[in-house]
Amino acid sequence: MAISPPRPRMPALNSLRAFEAAARLGSFAGAADELSVTSGAVAQHIKSLEAWTGERLFKRHAQGIELTSLGASVLTDFIAAFDQLGVAVHNLRTNAVPREIRIAALPSVAQLWLSPRLPKMRTAMPEILISVEALETPPNMAREPYDLAIFFEKHPVSEHAIVICQDFILPVCSPAIAKRLQNPADLVNEVFLHDTTWSDDWKNWLSQASLGKNLEKSGPTFSLYSLAVEEAKNGAGVSIGHASLVSSQINSGTLVAPFDHSVGLEQSLTIEIAKPIIPDSFLQKLISWLSDS
Repeated sequence: MAISPPRPRMPALNSLRAFEAAARLGSFAGAADELSVTSGAVAQHIKSLEAWTGERLFKRHAQGIELTSLGASVLTDFIAAFDQLGVAVHNLRTNAVPREIRIAALPSVAQLWLSPRLPKMRTAMPEILISVEALETPPNMAREPYDLAIFFEKHPVSEHAIVICQDFILPVCSPAIAKRLQNPADLVNEVFLHDTTWSDDWKNWLSQASLGKNLEKSGPTFSLYSLAVEEAKNGAGVSIGHASLVSSQINSGTLVAPFDHSVGLEQSLTIEIAKPIIPDSFLQKLISWLSDS
């Protein structure tokens, strides 16, 4: 009778993913957030992988974690392997549904910049299906199944990003409030609207306008930038507008920029593209249309 000994078992894929994420990010909590699991689950997966190897991969400290020499020696290989797996998954989805484009965007960008462009995009390219997901942080385009990511990116932008425009900020308000604002000093009598996404906007604009802390004050705060803009339109106060996001409201007259002074921030609105890109694909046409619109 032939003898068929059991083959050695490979470590679980989830354990390998947990190790790679924790090692790359330098944190169990960061890995848990990226993988949508708990920190305890990440720790358990790594414990299982360490049991399989028979060696420690991390040193645990009160201040956090640190890779052992063994863990550090294999990290580059694991990053490359999971990046390549991400490319394979992306290609699988693209080949399965070649006429679907998935876009990730900052919520304010999705609502105020992208949404008004969607009807024209569908008319211009009726052959494709466009899905949009609002995310607070940019996705890892090498790992997550998105074709485009539209976010504000700090300078210098990545080599894979297409710059749409630099980010400029300026106060905006309703036409009724604008009538009583002759110069920036008149803001002393107005309500300042704030948003949590860009909490330093008023400080940055006032500083550049040479008004400093003389006018800086608290006011209603909104967790959604688009809601702060909407309240400015409603006459609740004066908000800081990001020019690329409020230009259509200014052009239509529902918002007014009462002063000429705008401040350029060290960031730009960009489109990042998933790699690889197929030449002359629907995705290429979409990128071109968005960049020119």
